[in-house]
Amino acid sequence: MHKLSVALVAGAALMGAGAIATPASAAGTEATAAAAGTAPACIGRDVHSVLEYVTLSNNCGKTMQVKVIIDAGSDSPCYRMGSGSSVTYWYGGIYNRTVVC
Repeated sequence: MHKLSVALVAGAALMGAGAIATPASAAGTEATAAAAGTAPACIGRDVHSVLEYVTLSNNCGKTMQVKVIIDAGSDSPCYRMGSGSSVTYWYGGIYNRTVVC
């Protein structure tokens, strides 16, 4: 029982620390991206972190709308991608994830 209590307290402390460490400017982007949800696995992501670009490919069999979330840089616009299409987004920063929009 003691180990469970310690784990719960430690988890709560980490969650609280994360909330404090998130800057207000990033919090809006994080909330918007979280509301949209991570893009499904049928959206291919080919991330090149050295050259700072990502190529997305739509393998979903239907039109999808996706956006690239970048830390310490500008997020991409919302791309409307037909089935079988691809798009490359050049970014400055750190690739975080791809979400639906």
